[in-house]
Amino acid sequence: MAKVDFLLYINTGTTELPVYTKVGGQRGGTLTMENDPIELTTKDSDGFNEYDYGFSDWSLEADGLYVVNETSHDALIDAFLNKEQVLARWRRADGTGKGFEGSTIITEYSIEAPYDDESTYSISLQGSGAPVEVAPGP
Repeated sequence: MAKVDFLLYINTGTTELPVYTKVGGQRGGTLTMENDPIELTTKDSDGFNEYDYGFSDWSLEADGLYVVNETSHDALIDAFLNKEQVLARWRRADGTGKGFEGSTIITEYSIEAPYDDESTYSISLQGSGAPVEVAPGP
């Protein structure tokens, strides 16, 4: 099985002129896309539940080594404290595959600083609106 790495980027520029900065120190990450089903079962459903698509949802999570004075981490902390939305991009690290981007809010940002080990972070971003597919590239 081939290993495919994905990276999380955030906009550290402006809305009009986005600058995507890789979140430093990333080790792991998860893109989750979900659909809430709407049950349409009736007495004519032959004993089986029937469903259709309802509202959709998406989120991003990442974790890794915390990098001090990293532009991306400073921007994430500022956005969290100021309750600002963050434009986030999730894409393959090798630039050959499509990715997704969209507006998010930070629902959790944790920094763990143990006494005798490296400091780490974890972040959860909740999508706000629909994500957009982006073409292959850096």
